[in-house]
Amino acid sequence: MTDTNAIIEHLGALFVESFHVEVPSADTDLLETGILDSFQFVELLVQLEQRFGFRIKIEDIDLDDLRSLSRIARLVAANGAAGEPAAARSSWGTAD
Repeated sequence: MTDTNAIIEHLGALFVESFHVEVPSADTDLLETGILDSFQFVELLVQLEQRFGFRIKIEDIDLDDLRSLSRIARLVAANGAAGEPAAARSSWGTAD
């Protein structure tokens, strides 16, 4: 079973490191609050691919899956990540 709390912690660190913002809670809507703008949204997708080792196809993007840290954590968990950054574990494959 994937530990979504660990993934949420990694995502919180990603936002601090990449966007210089601390997300108030795991359920904060990142789009409605303006935490993510369109450029940061693209950067988020890149960071998810790099840190968690899976590829998100543009046609598969559902904005609702990316609205909060808890929803992003479910997306990451569904794609097989175990809460560790990709660099900390062996490659488990990506979809092209």
